[in-house]
Parts: sequence; structure tokens; C-alpha cells
Amino acid sequence: MTVVSAFLVPGSPLPYLRQDNAPWQPLAAGYEKVRDALQASQPDALLIYSTQWFAVLDQLWQARPHLTGEHVDENWYEYGDLTIDLRSDTDLVDACIAGCADIGIRAKGVNYDHFPVDTGTIVANNFVNPGGKIPLVIAANNLYHGPAETEKLAAMAVEQADKQGKRLAVLAIGGLSAAYFDEEIDIADDRIRHDADDAANRQLLDALANGDRRSASEALGRFNEGTKADMGMKHLSWLFGATGDFKGAQVHAYGPTYGAGAAVVEFNL
Repeated sequence: MTVVSAFLVPGSPLPYLRQDNAPWQPLAAGYEKVRDALQASQPDALLIYSTQWFAVLDQLWQARPHLTGEHVDENWYEYGDLTIDLRSDTDLVDACIAGCADIGIRAKGVNYDHFPVDTGTIVANNFVNPGGKIPLVIAANNLYHGPAETEKLAAMAVEQADKQGKRLAVLAIGGLSAAYFDEEIDIADDRIRHDADDAANRQLLDALANGDRRSASEALGRFNEGTKADMGMKHLSWLFGATGDFKGAQVHAYGPTYGAGAAVVEFNL
């Protein structure tokens, strides 16, 4: 099996930077469970898709062998900086870039120092891959790609890993409902902003936990129709494309990130 583990994780820095805040503690604790499960699966590389790395022309892939530095989130800068320590599996990245041509998608790698890595990728890597020991394959969220193209890209990446005989863990980084509070709140009182969003989030998570690829896709369609979702939940499309199928999931945590919804989910492959 090429894909040995797969996870949906939030990209917000809040549970990472303020683990002392009660509403965000469950998400941080859920991330710890993902770290343990991911390491137990012994992947050769992490296949990452974050809704926060935007591309508008070609499909971009992170090709820098090693990126380090400090990152300041553009929204939550008052809570602290994020340390960057990312190592890329450049052989697999190169194969993915070449493989994009076979599925009719233009692609290129980005390879320069101080590249503006997105917050979600940094947070997820710091939580589950401290020290950057496991190399990464990081794909951008092309804003012109819909779910179908996103699934094709993920499936292609898995195919390239299979050709290289590598085991992959999949990280789909993003939130659920995306209605943030637009006024300052006491973070100790953070909650899902709208009751309807809370209900929709829980229904989607129940479908993931109790279903398979087909039923989860149907639930995702209903979720997107009735909820302002994080980038149309393309990060789940990425996970669907990478895994091909799954048999239920474990929801390790669910909670708010300044009004928006977030969850930590481990999929049963």
C-alpha cells in the first residue's frame, strides 16, 4: 500500500500558538494523536495540500530542498511567530511536476530561499513532523482547479510515489465552516459562530466517520451547498484522490478557530 495513513487537520495557527486557551486545546490534543499515528505508519514522505497556499496560473510544487526561517501569520500575528523547518523529497516533487503533463495540467516547482510558505503547512508540519525529519511533497491550491482536478493531482502524486517505492502519509490541511467572527472576541469564549454551521460541520464529520468514499462525497456536496466552506473543501477532494477509498474515520477533535469550524480526523484506509 502506497498511502499508509491519511488525515484532515486544521491550518489555523491558533491551536498551535495558544494551546493554553480552553476552546483550542482539543484541536491541539487531536494533533498530538495524529503525530503519533503518522509516525507509527512509518511514511517515507508526507503528501501535503493546504488551502492556504494559493496558485493562480500553473500548479505549483515546493521544490526547495530545505526551507528554514520565521513566519508571521497575516491575520494572527499578535499570537506569536512560527518557525519554519521544511525538507522536500525533491525526487518525488520532480516526478510530480513531470507527471502533471500526463494529466493535462501545467506545473512548475518553486525553489528559492525565503519562499513565503503558508501558515497551514507550517503549523501542520510543526505539530506532526517536529524537526522536519520526514520529507515533504507540498502542492499548492490552484484557485482555478475544482474538485475533479484536485483529485486527479493527488492520485497522480500517489502513482509517482508508487513508482519510486515510497510510502506516503497524506495531510489535507484546512478547516470546515469558514464564517469567522468579524469583531474582536474574548478567545476564552470562542465558539462556532453560527448554530447552522455547527450542525453542518457535525453532519459532515459523522458522514466521514461512518461512511466510505461515495457516501462522504455525497455528504461533502450537501455541506458545500449549505455552508460557507473553507475553499469549497478542496482539501478533502485532495484526500479522496490520494486514498482512492477509505472505510470510515476517527474524529479526534472538533472545535472553533475564531468562529470558524475545524477538526482533526484520521481516516481508516
